[in-house]
Amino acid sequence: MEKIKVGIIGTGFIGPTHIEAIRRLGFVEVVALAQSNQEAAEQKAAELGIPKAYGDYRDMLQDSDIQVVHNCTPNHLHFEMNKEIIAAGKHVLSEKPLATSREESAELLALAREHKVVHGVNFNYRQFPIVKQLETMIKSGELGKINLVHGSYLQDWLLFDTDFNWRLAPEAGGKSRAVADIGSHWCDTVQYVTGKRIVEVFADLATVIPVRKKSASNASTFTEQKGQEEAYESVPINTEDYASVLVRFEDGTKGVFTVSQVSAGRKNRLSFEINGSERSAFWNQEEPEKLWIGHRDRPNEILLADPALFSSEARLSIHHPGGHNEGWPDGLKNGMLHFYTFIRDGKDPLRDQVNFATFLDGHISMCITDAILESHEQQKWVKVNVK
Repeated sequence: MEKIKVGIIGTGFIGPTHIEAIRRLGFVEVVALAQSNQEAAEQKAAELGIPKAYGDYRDMLQDSDIQVVHNCTPNHLHFEMNKEIIAAGKHVLSEKPLATSREESAELLALAREHKVVHGVNFNYRQFPIVKQLETMIKSGELGKINLVHGSYLQDWLLFDTDFNWRLAPEAGGKSRAVADIGSHWCDTVQYVTGKRIVEVFADLATVIPVRKKSASNASTFTEQKGQEEAYESVPINTEDYASVLVRFEDGTKGVFTVSQVSAGRKNRLSFEINGSERSAFWNQEEPEKLWIGHRDRPNEILLADPALFSSEARLSIHHPGGHNEGWPDGLKNGMLHFYTFIRDGKDPLRDQVNFATFLDGHISMCITDAILESHEQQKWVKVNVK
C-alpha cells in the first residue's frame, strides 16, 4: 500500500519530534518541510533526510503529492496557516494552541468541518498508555463518583531573568503564555480522563519576572547559554509566569490547578490527582509509567504500565512489555498512530468516532483560556463560552 505523504511547517523544538514519531509508524512518510526561507529549509531538510524543501509554505501546499500538513510554527501563525492548509484540501495536525482566540478557533473548526478534512491538535498527554488506562478505570466506575480534581503543571525553564524565548512576546505567543502553553495540556488531559468538561473558572495570574533580559544571541527553547559574556536588552513582560485556577466541571465536580514556568527543579511536571468516592488516583508525567491508586481501608497501590494489567481498550496504547517504560515520545507516537490510522482507513471526521484530539478539543481549550484571562481581569467566576 502506498504510504501517506506528509509535509511539516516549522522545525524548531516540536517539528523534529513530529517527524520522529511519524517515522515510527511505517505507513506514513515525511516528504517535505517548509521553513522561513529556502536556504534554511534546504539545510534542515538535509539534516533530517527529507527530500523536498520549501522556503515558502504556500508552495508546499500546492504540492499534489502531500496529503497531510503538520503546523509546528509559533502560536501567532497557527490561525492563518491552518486556514490555508484546509483551503488547500489537506488534512491538518496543528500544534496547540489552535489559534489565539476562541473566535479564531471557532472559525477553524467550522472550516475543517466544511471541507471534511481530518483535523487534529497535538494534545499528546492524553495518549500516554497509563492515562488511557486511568480513563477506562474512571469510565467503568472503579474510582466511584468523582468528587475532586486537582494538580499542576510546573516547569523551570524561565526561572532566571536572563531566560528569554519568543513565547514571552504576546505578538508571537499570544495574550496568554503559561495557561495557553501548559495549562491547556492540563485541562485537556483531565477532561479526557474524567469525561467531564470544564464549564466555569476563577483565575489568579502573575508575572513573577516583570522585566527580562533578552540576549543579543538567539537561544533555542529549553537551552541554556553558559561560559560567555552576553549583551542584553531589557524587555517588559506582559504575559503570565504563573496561574492558579479554580474550575467547575459540567456535573458540579470541583477542581483546581496551578501552572508555573518559574518553579526550580520542575522540568516538565504535569500532574493531577482525582479523588473519587471509592478510591483516588494520581499521575505525574515525569514518572509516566506509574499510577498511584489510593484507598481508605487497605494499603495504597502503584500500578506500573504493563499490557498484561491493562484493560482491553488501554492495551491498544501500550507497545512494550511491562518494565519497558514508555514516555513522552511514545505518547506523541500514539497520537500520530491514531490520527494516521483514521486517515488510512478512510474514516469520516464528521461521522466516525476519533481517538485523538480534534479541532473541537482545540476550540474548547481556547475557550477555557479566554475565560481564564477574563476571570483574572474581572476577579470573578467566568463561564466557559463554547459556541
